[in-house]
Amino acid sequence: MDLDGVRTVVAVADTGRFQEAAHDLGVTQQAVSKRVAALERELGVRLFTRTARGAVPTADGHAFLPHARDLLRAEERAAASVRPGGRALRVDVINPRIAPAQVLGDFHRAHPGIALDVVTLFDARAAVDAVRSGSVDASFRAVAHPLPDGVAAVRVLDEPIEVLTGPAHALAATAAITPAELAAHPIWMPAAVPGTEWGAFYDELAAAFGLTLDVNGPNFGTDALLDVVAGSPTLATLVGERTRLVWPAGHDLRRVAVRGPTPVYPHSLVWRSDNPHAALTVLRGYLASLPPGPEAGTWGPAWPIAGRGGPGSGRAARS
Repeated sequence: MDLDGVRTVVAVADTGRFQEAAHDLGVTQQAVSKRVAALERELGVRLFTRTARGAVPTADGHAFLPHARDLLRAEERAAASVRPGGRALRVDVINPRIAPAQVLGDFHRAHPGIALDVVTLFDARAAVDAVRSGSVDASFRAVAHPLPDGVAAVRVLDEPIEVLTGPAHALAATAAITPAELAAHPIWMPAAVPGTEWGAFYDELAAAFGLTLDVNGPNFGTDALLDVVAGSPTLATLVGERTRLVWPAGHDLRRVAVRGPTPVYPHSLVWRSDNPHAALTVLRGYLASLPPGPEAGTWGPAWPIAGRGGPGSGRAARS
């Protein structure tokens, strides 16, 4: 059904005259008559009767008008849903347990009026494809490879990496350890999938400090990993400082800081540079206002990652 014809019928009904409807719609009276006649032919009924006082809806016209108004309201809602800032900002946070999800939660509390649609995509390749296609507005990712034209990124959070052990592990009572000292202890990372950005991060971390990194599975998820680490006197794993983990009280897991230097995982915000969503601008401004993460005494991967603060700004990780 031609919505211009529907809109014209409603305008005629509201004004009572074809001429006034034409004025309100910014078209000629002849165009109004043609639109109404075309819709009447499509419906197979007369919608108006012309009288000396103007155009009067017929019984069929009266029956049609409420539905016509619903159609126009639906058209407006459909258009509003995709206007810049008119729909929820769709953001990928990788995993609801880790730092980007917490940062986005802080943003939501600071800007409760901004609607968010939070998703969890698998890896950077899927996230960049989603950003390019417009199916997501932004993604929190470690940027391990150059981005395609039209996709921008800015470094927003350097997250320190910690060791997680069970109570019987040799490091359980240790407050902090250096990467060099950590080399003597096997690290189990079944979720460090080859080809992912986090897999690349941990590969480079292991190579830089001679760590023994076991990525063999099976990977049954975080809870299963915590079960194994809790009961092992030899296996430890690595987690982000801000990663939220919950385990049974009997696990008695311990977090051990890594210093001298502290490895940091570089989270960046990735978005399409021509994305006009107003809330994306607000999110970028919020992230730029956050205190910078640790720099001195840290190690980061040698990747083409964006600097913190905005497109084109540079702040490389200090090793």
